[in-house]
Amino acid sequence: MNSSERRLKLMLLLQQPGNNKTVNELAEHFGVSRRTIFRDFNALQEINVPVTWDRYSGYGLIDGYKIPPLMFTSKELATIMVGLNFVKSQVDAGLVEDAKGVEVKIKNVLPDDLKEFMVSLEGRTIVDPYLKFGGEKKKGGNWYLISSAIAQKKRMQFRYTTKSGETDIRKIDPYVLVFYDDHWNVIGRSHLRGDNRNFILENIEEVKILEEIYTVKEEIDIEALIYGSGDRSDLIILGVEKSELGRLEANLPAKIIKRIPVNNEIIKVEFKFDNLDFINEWLLQFGKKIKIESPKSLIEKRQALLKEMLKQ
Repeated sequence: MNSSERRLKLMLLLQQPGNNKTVNELAEHFGVSRRTIFRDFNALQEINVPVTWDRYSGYGLIDGYKIPPLMFTSKELATIMVGLNFVKSQVDAGLVEDAKGVEVKIKNVLPDDLKEFMVSLEGRTIVDPYLKFGGEKKKGGNWYLISSAIAQKKRMQFRYTTKSGETDIRKIDPYVLVFYDDHWNVIGRSHLRGDNRNFILENIEEVKILEEIYTVKEEIDIEALIYGSGDRSDLIILGVEKSELGRLEANLPAKIIKRIPVNNEIIKVEFKFDNLDFINEWLLQFGKKIKIESPKSLIEKRQALLKEMLKQ
């Protein structure tokens, strides 16, 4: 633990009401000498932290003092950099610019040693490099307006372009923003369809928050929204080589219902999905390490797709 981290933790410890400590107690707590603790107190006083002392209870902070919100340990700062770099790798140009703005503001209030640490990590902590360097940055969706509508439980309206290129006005009760592989979606109750639907942010334009508050009869089940499998879903059964099971589970856009060992090499996996064309193409990345066992319609789609690929 470096001196900056120790002094931050020292302030957090003494900030708690009635938690005064003697120098000996603090030295034992942090595993340092009494002299080091006195140096820490001197450093805190130099930055106007109101340290108090009582002959009976020891050192503390003046009642009501709040630590400035942007004081981080190096580990916390590294965590922030991972999050910011994830956002900067997005295809949404608005998210990228907002992340850069947050990064600049944090740098401007950090002490020199942490600022240097942040700068050193800036170009060397890369999240999803293929998306960051290869993906085209796009505008659309206005994630901030959508997140505001979700927070306020207000209905929203927007112009939406479907995969087939059709464009119309949609009105939804927005529930959650979700990142799927390489794009952001908003999931909400569609007033056009009368049930929950996904909308890709980059296909959304002209977002408006309406002055209409929506209510839900019961608490929203986020997991059910993301992995929802209604009447339109098919039960899919795969034979998966054990070596690929971890990768399948980590990336599968559905919730696995059953895992049944077949032998030492194969695991049978069951899940539900409502778009056979999509899951058929998605499963191609696993090659022959995955065998489709059911439904028959998915097997037929796989055969037709492979034939078409061979023609090309």
